[in-house]
Amino acid sequence: MTAAPGGPGARDPDPDSPEPGLARERTTLAWTRTAISFAAVGGVVLKKEVVPGLVLLALAPAIWYLGRLAYHRPGKFKVVTATIVGVALVALVVALTH
Repeated sequence: MTAAPGGPGARDPDPDSPEPGLARERTTLAWTRTAISFAAVGGVVLKKEVVPGLVLLALAPAIWYLGRLAYHRPGKFKVVTATIVGVALVALVVALTH
């Protein structure tokens, strides 16, 4: 007996794909990893240039918070997307001016 697509008992057509029920957890981990990366890069930049390093360090908690915001409020993706673009523009300005 075959289950209806998307219905109870439906099987994933790709048995090698990760479990879809863990997508939110993977997304949360990705946001956390990104925030940690920003903090690490900010620490390295801080050794050479103070202002850009502090900007990157200040962005790390904001990135982490936005990831949690998107996780708990799925309708806020536009805010998260706009903030990511803003962070990228700030990083570009900092990189080009220093």
